[in-house]
Amino acid sequence: MSSKRFKKLPQKTKNLGVEFFEKLLPQLKKNCTTKFDESLDLSFQINNKQKKSELNIRTVVNLPGGTGKKVKVAVICEDNKVQEAKDAGADIVGSDEFIEKIKGGALNFEKLICTPGMMVKLSKLGKVLGPKGLMPNPKLGTVSDNIKNAVTNAKSGQVEIRNDKDGNIGVSIGKKSFSDDQLIKNYNAILETLEKEKSNNTLKGDLIKNVFATSTMGVSYKVKLGKSI
Repeated sequence: MSSKRFKKLPQKTKNLGVEFFEKLLPQLKKNCTTKFDESLDLSFQINNKQKKSELNIRTVVNLPGGTGKKVKVAVICEDNKVQEAKDAGADIVGSDEFIEKIKGGALNFEKLICTPGMMVKLSKLGKVLGPKGLMPNPKLGTVSDNIKNAVTNAKSGQVEIRNDKDGNIGVSIGKKSFSDDQLIKNYNAILETLEKEKSNNTLKGDLIKNVFATSTMGVSYKVKLGKSI
């Protein structure tokens, strides 16, 4: 049953004309009528021409406008690099003893970074970390000897772009409280990254069929691909 708040939001948005994200942004923010700072989210539908079972998009993008979220970052590294990780701003840092804690179910972090030298030991925990999407991956910048850079990226506005089994991609580009300029820059950064992934996957035709934008507790609008400005 819809709440009184939701019933006041625009109805039948599917019947509205498709518009560029920049044009839809004022309405998306207007629909954020809850008391908390709602997220603005994008949902991409992969073109039917692509074989979804063979499509494997998994990468990261550094959003120029940030994410508005505080990310709890953990680092597994050699003992002589522990202080470097702490200085970089990591919330949890450890070596062999930390791996044992993870093995026991201690997953009180949102992003895990590991040095290449420790990955041999950590890789044995694939069944624990994999289902949670926490296993470090060189492609995502979470397996690195440059701990400072990896931690900084994880905390400053880096998001993962990954398609699900049906070929859909969902990603948040910020909060209602962000300026329009921040959100537009983040949106464009996502589009540019997806365009690069299309080239990397040697896909035929267009990668994206449809894009929809919504706020956490709002309604969905179909977005016209590209930039209006």
